[in-house]
Amino acid sequence: MPKPYPKEFREDVVRVARNREPGVTLEQVAADFGVHPASLTKWLRRHQARDGAGRVGRNARGPQADPDARAGERGAPEGRGLPVAGEPVGKMMYPLVREPAAADAPARVPVAVTCRVLDLARQPYYRWLARPVTDAELTEAHRANALFDAHRDDPEFGHRFLVDEARAAGQAMAERTGWRICRDNGWWSVFGKRKGRGKNAKAGPPIHDDRVRRDFTAPAPNRLWLTDITEHATGEGKLYLCAVKDVYSGRIVGYSIDSRMKSRLAVAALESAVARRGQVAGCIVHSDRGSQFRARKFVAVLARRSMIGSMGRVGAAGDNAAMESFFALLQKNVLDRRPWRTRNELRITIVTWIERTYHRRRRQVRLGRLTPVEYETIMAPHAALAA
Repeated sequence: MPKPYPKEFREDVVRVARNREPGVTLEQVAADFGVHPASLTKWLRRHQARDGAGRVGRNARGPQADPDARAGERGAPEGRGLPVAGEPVGKMMYPLVREPAAADAPARVPVAVTCRVLDLARQPYYRWLARPVTDAELTEAHRANALFDAHRDDPEFGHRFLVDEARAAGQAMAERTGWRICRDNGWWSVFGKRKGRGKNAKAGPPIHDDRVRRDFTAPAPNRLWLTDITEHATGEGKLYLCAVKDVYSGRIVGYSIDSRMKSRLAVAALESAVARRGQVAGCIVHSDRGSQFRARKFVAVLARRSMIGSMGRVGAAGDNAAMESFFALLQKNVLDRRPWRTRNELRITIVTWIERTYHRRRRQVRLGRLTPVEYETIMAPHAALAA
């Protein structure tokens, strides 16, 4: 039985499929990402059911069952279609359904018609109409009010003291909940948060020896992986990409994209690579001395998968030059091409460029003018292939 694709990869494929340009079929998207069209149709059906945005017919088969594909063939305007995977249908759209359906509206429009135009499901709308504010939202509002009152009276208090004050006022909550509310509203102590390591400060000690020593070659797949993190600004804030590259073919075997640069970013990228490649015991994973790669969670994944860690020196970009060259290529071909309004827009562009252009269209001289996917298909034993 084949291994399932990583969750983040599946969601990115669905994002690309839902935001594809008019005239682009699901077969083309599936081919760009190296998945079967039936798998893509199944993923779309699951996300549609989860987001409450309609269903693909039970008896429909193949890409033609996707209503968004048929809308594209009719020339639907750009921006129409299903919600992006992982993003719930906003409640702010429900008043657009309620107002035209009101009895005193100048031109009354039935709820079914408005929901069909806006690609909204009616059942969630009626639930919202019966109860616009849920108990959870009301509880959070009371907690936020209590935290705000405490912060206004004592601006020097941190979130733990604010939680204690709110608890004394009758709004008990966990410290993590209080921290999240304070973070979302910017209620920090006037003394400021502790600053991290500056540019001129010393990096942490290496937890692995340098087992690569700038020899970026490998005799077979899954023998040497390189990993690093890059960032780029958008209108919504920075977006961080952690990628894992197999030196044998230059293929990006795993990645993770997030709005925060935490250790979970590196862990998710490594787990994604392991899930897609299978047998990785003995593989060397080389990185710089970033705190994400020295974190206990990342080291634990290496130990659990029987992989070997490796780290370069501080301030020596050449120790991870093969990974830096990929990020430089990404910077030139994607990141610096134009300003990016949203994180989701940049994310879709990054994963599309990696899977469609870099993996399947961009030929490399060191691979004998083959693409990474072609090189692995021709040169690597089938037992080592996972994608």
